[in-house]
Amino acid sequence: MSQFVAEFVGTLFLMLIGNGVVANVVLKDTKGFNSGWIVITTGWAFAVFTGVVIAAPYSGAHINPAVTLGLAIAGEFSWALVPKFILAQMLGAMAGSFIVWLMYKDHFDRTEDPLLKRAVFCTTPAIRNIRSNILSEIIGTFTLIFVIFYVTDPVMGGDTETPIGMGSLGAIPVTFLVWAIGLALGGTTGYAINPARDLGPRIVYSIIPQKGKGDSDWSYSWIPVVAPIFGATLAAMVYLYLAN
Repeated sequence: MSQFVAEFVGTLFLMLIGNGVVANVVLKDTKGFNSGWIVITTGWAFAVFTGVVIAAPYSGAHINPAVTLGLAIAGEFSWALVPKFILAQMLGAMAGSFIVWLMYKDHFDRTEDPLLKRAVFCTTPAIRNIRSNILSEIIGTFTLIFVIFYVTDPVMGGDTETPIGMGSLGAIPVTFLVWAIGLALGGTTGYAINPARDLGPRIVYSIIPQKGKGDSDWSYSWIPVVAPIFGATLAAMVYLYLAN
């Protein structure tokens, strides 16, 4: 499997499981309807597990542009590969979210609230406050990337031939890391912490022929893209400072 295909497939399954658990919880007449935040955060944690298991041997399992950019800024990943990885992640996120829509189409049709339909695809803040929403995404992403750096450090890891990414933590540790972030830091914005995870599905939501859907909230859409990039950049800078 090529690195591009690994990132595409890994991100596809990340979204299939992650957006799938949201659909199961918020859409009307599903078996998991209204089962709550613990189910969503647990589902997303295992969504990351799934993506990492698939992609780790081939690409290191970035499955997140913030991971790719953070590692490149820290000098642990080639800048030449960054565009290819981000394109694969975006396409995978779009494909995975589209499959979720196909699978849950009957339940989308039975759900009246357009905000719940959109929630399956992308994040929305619990309280819309631009400054605090940006801060939340920065802190969540910083936590993710900072921990990844200390596990993927070539000096600590030893094997510099191993692809660098979330897979370097091992599937189980990164699962618990993302679960902890969701439980502790996800209640404000829904913890996108991944530009592809939010933007790709938001684009899909804007074009699917779903009756009763609302707008895609493009006025907010830049926050779960820009803030995670800033958080990853900050994590890389702090890591480099502490490493010297």
